[in-house]
Amino acid sequence: MSLETLWLLLLGLLLAGYFVLGGYDQGVQMLHPFLGSRDARDGQDAGAQGRNGLGDRNAALDAIAPFFLGNEVWLVAFTGVLFGAFPYLEGTLLSGLYPLFVAILVGLVLGNAAVQLRGRARTARGRRRWDALIVFGGALPALCWGLVLGLLLHGVPRRADGYVRIGTDDVLTPFVLACGVTTALLFAAHGAAFVALRSEPELASRARKMGTALLRAVGAAGSLALLLTLFGAGASMTNRAASAVLAALFATALVVAWWCLVRGHRVRAFAATCSATLLPVPLLGAGQYPYVLVDTAGGGLTVQQAASDGATLTILTAFGVVVIPVILAYQLWSWWLFRGRTGRRHPRYF
Repeated sequence: MSLETLWLLLLGLLLAGYFVLGGYDQGVQMLHPFLGSRDARDGQDAGAQGRNGLGDRNAALDAIAPFFLGNEVWLVAFTGVLFGAFPYLEGTLLSGLYPLFVAILVGLVLGNAAVQLRGRARTARGRRRWDALIVFGGALPALCWGLVLGLLLHGVPRRADGYVRIGTDDVLTPFVLACGVTTALLFAAHGAAFVALRSEPELASRARKMGTALLRAVGAAGSLALLLTLFGAGASMTNRAASAVLAALFATALVVAWWCLVRGHRVRAFAATCSATLLPVPLLGAGQYPYVLVDTAGGGLTVQQAASDGATLTILTAFGVVVIPVILAYQLWSWWLFRGRTGRRHPRYF
């Protein structure tokens, strides 16, 4: 296996890891106001509610609290590998898709700030404002990641100089929008499965019901994207056999997740939504290999063309051998430390 392919696999692993870990963060943010008790949604005065009145609503955020900022490490690592190992791909993507990447960063910053500051609000109106910002901070990155995936799967317009310029017409197509909606709904369902896994029975039951409804919506939106592809208005795949297998695995993961949530199998349901959330990454990578960027003209940027020279990749390999195990060890340690349902093994945070 060449160094270029090895680093492409690592790049995909980091992005898939971020989709799984950051995906449930953003999903919980989107669902946070809808998982609260009726009293909390009605917005009674803070003094009358006390801690108990906001317990359910805080419990949804408490489920992600120990991992919230730590999960962003995967995005930082992905960006570092993209800059170091694939500078030509980075230059092409960031210059062409910068409005979407800026929107992702804005959503992440606003959402993180809102989650941290919500607990300082002294009135119900203040909490509702922070709640709206939390939802926005989860929905915007989830939607934009789906739009990015849709554009890359469909193929991007490249100019004669090799750079990409995305216009509004390129984004507002049925296939790209279907991918955006599918990803946002998938992250929300993943978040619901995570809350069901981590929360006390009453909140877990509500999260399970919400998760099953969201998974049906994911299936409907994903089916639209598939139909558009079958009719020639969707994804441009160079390896159709691999794409078909991965698409079938994605559909299977959705069905398994839905069945497990209905049956109350929390761990299996979360494992299935993890699988569904990470599968779009290998679908993009394996389905379009040896290209890392497909253009609408039928060509693209290959792995060898996008990667750094061999000497640079060799140096980066020594660096990656140290850094990647550290990231994995940190994630495993944090999951072990904060295992169990919220409120049993660690205190509430928000």
